[in-house]
Formats: sequence, C-alpha cells, structure tokens
Amino acid sequence: MTEVLKDLQFTYVSHLLQFRFEAGTSRGVLTEKKIFLVRAFQKKDPQTIGWGEAAPLVKLSVDDIPDFEIHLENLCRNLSGTSISPDENSILDWAGNHIPSFLPSIRFAFEIALLDLLHKGVKMIFDTSFFRKKQNIPINGLIWMGAKDFMLEQIDNKLAEGYSCIKMKIGAIDFDQECELLGYIRQKFNASQITLRVDANGAFTKEDAILKLDKLASFDLHSIEQPVRQGQVELMAELCRQSLLPIALDEELIGVDSYQEKKKLLDKVKPQYIIIKPTLLGGIGASREWIQLAEDMGIAWWVTSALESNIGLNAIAQFTSTYSITMPQGLGTGQLYKNNFDSPLTISNGYLEYRMEKTPWKVEL
Repeated sequence: MTEVLKDLQFTYVSHLLQFRFEAGTSRGVLTEKKIFLVRAFQKKDPQTIGWGEAAPLVKLSVDDIPDFEIHLENLCRNLSGTSISPDENSILDWAGNHIPSFLPSIRFAFEIALLDLLHKGVKMIFDTSFFRKKQNIPINGLIWMGAKDFMLEQIDNKLAEGYSCIKMKIGAIDFDQECELLGYIRQKFNASQITLRVDANGAFTKEDAILKLDKLASFDLHSIEQPVRQGQVELMAELCRQSLLPIALDEELIGVDSYQEKKKLLDKVKPQYIIIKPTLLGGIGASREWIQLAEDMGIAWWVTSALESNIGLNAIAQFTSTYSITMPQGLGTGQLYKNNFDSPLTISNGYLEYRMEKTPWKVEL
C-alpha cells in the first residue's frame, strides 16, 4: 500500500502565457493569460513535485477577483503540514472540504497537484489508457472569432488537418456572415462527414434568440453552446423546449455549487447537453457530480478546457479519459500559446494523443 502523503508543502508561482494570435471571444480579444502553478511536495522529499494549475478566466470565472493571489498564498501557507490518505477519493474529498467553492480554479489546482504527487510527480493524474498511449481522445477543431477572412482561413486549416468535428465561436461579426461561413462548410461536407458545433457565449438576446437558432438549425448543426447570457433560467428553459437546435449549457453552470442547486437547474432547463470545464466548475470532484447528475437525467455532456496551459490541459484530458468517450471533446487548446510548457500532448487528425517519446515534459519557469 502507498504511504500516506505526509507533511505536505504547498507553494505557487505565476506565469504569463502569450497567445499566438488575437483570440476573439464575445467578451473581448485575448492576447495573454496569467496562470498560477501550485507545487505540492512532501517535506521529506522536496524533489518529487506534483504540479497543479489555477487559471481563472477574466470576466467569467467566479474567482476572477482582485484578491485572488492573496487567497492562493494564504491557502498554500495554511494548508502546508497536512497529511492525506494516498488515494484519489481522499484527495478530492480533502480539496472539496478545505478550499472554498468561490475559488474553483484553486481547488482544481490543488486536486491535480496532489493527484500528480500521488503518482510520483510524473504528470499522471489518472492511470488510464490515454496516459499509457493506448487510447486517443477525439476532439473538435476550434474556430476563433474574428474577421470573416480570418475565420475562413481557420476553417480551411482545420478541415485540412483532418478534424471530423468543427466548433465555431459566433457573435463577434455580422450574423449573416457567420451563417455564410457555416454554409461554406456545408457546401463541402454534409453532417455525416463533418459535425458542426457553434458557441455563442451568450451573444443572443431574448428578442432574436429563437429566430437565430432556427436559422442555424438549417445548417444541420450538432448543437449550440450558451445562446443567451447566463442567469436567464426561464428564457434558457424556453429555448431548450422550442429550439430546433440542441442546446448545451456552458456558462450557465458556473457558480452553481451544491448538489441540490445543480439538480434544480437541470430539472428546470432540461438542456440536451452540458459542457464540463473543471477549472470553472470547482475541479474534478465537482465535475464528476455534474456528469453523474446529467447521466442520471439522460443529458449528454462533453468536457472542454478553459484556456489552461498544458499542465491543466493534461489533467483535464486524463480526467476525460476516465469515462467511455465517443463524442469529440473540447481539448485542442494546447497549441494556443507561444510559451506553453513542452508536453507529450499531441494532436493528429482530430485526436488528442499522449506521446511521451515524442516530447517529454518540460516545466521551466
């Protein structure tokens, strides 16, 4: 039996990720992203380190707050000296009990740092076929918002790279132009050849949502994520009932913490899908609860990264691979940054692979 994780020590360091291009969203254009990496180690063995990542999203994460770093510093100091039973459930329970729900990305960081440490600091978060290079994860190719020509260039590139599922962010340019881009793909490939998803990030209004959803449905889309801004539960429930296009809840799940609140939301809205983002939802333990609830209610789901570095993306991919996956997941963000950490995560023909022999891990700060 593995020894108890004893006299744990926690420290952190910040890192500024630089995008390769101006990444457009409905909340503005991103050029850089500040993240915080949590180190976990035992006092008796400071050389064996587990790494976690806290990467709140500006204007979206519950913990996008001015005193975020103060909370992180205090938690690292106050939780040092802890001892935890050496198993996954004990670690997830400990994080859920010791890190407040209003700090979801920090809870996620501690979870994965400890799970990494549990497996001797080799970036194994879960011992799955994906980590052992026996199974790949299907992913969607992401089309970022921007000028029509820029979006068209991305579409051509993703199709050439062999993706069978394309996800396009919409809401930044004229809606008719966005429909033209979807039509461009459909002229080349039907729905059995290329799966199309769109993500509105809450860009539609109460007045125009149904009209836009009906028009989008004519392109044989798989689904739309978060058509209207979060917090409009009655409107979202109405859209899920009326829309010809299946709807996935994304931002709507953020800040919904208790089991009762989660169940109440899903009971009320009855979406066709939910999107699982561990950094935004409170980590692995919270994400498992959302998934179990969704499956119990017949709601489908997929997992998406939230612009983490390869440290966070690796953990999310391994978490995803603990389930039987058939639908493409949203895990293709590792190539976004100029100064990401070297990792074995590799994309080939629309699949995420773990190729340690190709690119070993390299975490330099």
